[in-house]
Amino acid sequence: MVEWLLNPWVISIIIVSVIVSNIAALKYTANMKFGYRDKIKYLHEKQKREEALKEEEKKDKQA
Repeated sequence: MVEWLLNPWVISIIIVSVIVSNIAALKYTANMKFGYRDKIKYLHEKQKREEALKEEEKKDKQA
């Protein structure tokens, strides 16, 4: 059994399969969206809402 695992062909196949699976995983994760742009968009909209509320409060105080 040990001789079979130490066979150069078996070791080569294991190494190639690990490399190919790592490359496939990197390609998959490279195209993932991590929500960074969505977070920026959300924060920008939140800031606009807060500014609108402040302007309404100023108008209410003036009236």
